[in-house]
Amino acid sequence: MSILDNVQNLMLLEQLVSGNVVSVNISALSNILHKHRNTIKKKVDKIFEHAILNRPIYPFLGLYKLYPLLVVLQCHLPDNQKIIKWVKEDPYIFAAFTSRQGEYDHLLFIYHKSITSYQLWVDSLSSILQVEYGVAKDDATLVCHSAYFSNQLMIKYSPHSGIYLLEKDFEEQGKLTINEHDFDSADLQIMKCLVSGQGIKINEKLLCQKTGLHRKTVEKRITTLHNEGLIGRPVCRFSKFFVPPNYVLTYSLFEIKKNYRTIQKQIIEDPHIPIALKIHHEQYNLLIFGNHRTIGDHLLWEENYRKRFPHSFGRAYITYLSPKMTISFDQQIVSMCLIKEKIGRLQGKELRKSINPT
Repeated sequence: MSILDNVQNLMLLEQLVSGNVVSVNISALSNILHKHRNTIKKKVDKIFEHAILNRPIYPFLGLYKLYPLLVVLQCHLPDNQKIIKWVKEDPYIFAAFTSRQGEYDHLLFIYHKSITSYQLWVDSLSSILQVEYGVAKDDATLVCHSAYFSNQLMIKYSPHSGIYLLEKDFEEQGKLTINEHDFDSADLQIMKCLVSGQGIKINEKLLCQKTGLHRKTVEKRITTLHNEGLIGRPVCRFSKFFVPPNYVLTYSLFEIKKNYRTIQKQIIEDPHIPIALKIHHEQYNLLIFGNHRTIGDHLLWEENYRKRFPHSFGRAYITYLSPKMTISFDQQIVSMCLIKEKIGRLQGKELRKSINPT
């Protein structure tokens, strides 16, 4: 029996992943950074107020086990606010952008259990859009193209790596302004702590109240969730998951002809790359999500790789996604919808058993 086949475990997971029982430990940050508690609190408040980081959560790493399929969907979406509302609320879409690619004008990033479940979801969209969102029939049939990748072939997962880019920007420019907030070195130190899981605490008393579990039971089950690879340590993340504010996200497919392992090692060390996957798609065998200040910076970055590894890079398919192109970017929606759906299904089973014990 899976640990996630237990309602109490799922309710515990829901509280952890939602961040309801997690908060910044001001005193711990004060001790780590040797600064006054009030100074730390004011700076933390500003970081959240200006939407630079989100408040702390336990990352649901089990999402990639339960939804091993990553689908990148190019589609044409009518200029319709009802459809945009669906994009932001759908339990499988974790990011969406406007992006002109031939006949398509939007790019969606989607998690699913399998190709079969994804295709059944696509088949149901017309009905969902019409019935649940009131979209006219003519607008409810989507023209789209899908590319399939495996989350199980992830070679790098470092959503916090962008903090090192911000640190470099600060060092080079002598200042840093994000979302109308002027940074100083203390702000960066606080952010480096929070994105790496330092200075964050869990309210075990509240967690026990929410789940009805004893404190020792809660501690053991959290340890089990960690050991099973279902959750990571509590962290704060950028407001757009792994993309620092004001940075351009690149979605890139590369053909690596040789030196794959050497290039992979370099990718793991590269702060511009938060996530990378090994793929088999047409002629491409490497997918990279990258962070760059400008398109020009990305072009220089790619040129540098091609010079360092001559004759290793073949074709490339690169899409630039700026902050202004972002419709939604929230992995938490997918994580929370999945957990809540599993809770509802198990509670339904228990209710049926109580009604009909045989």
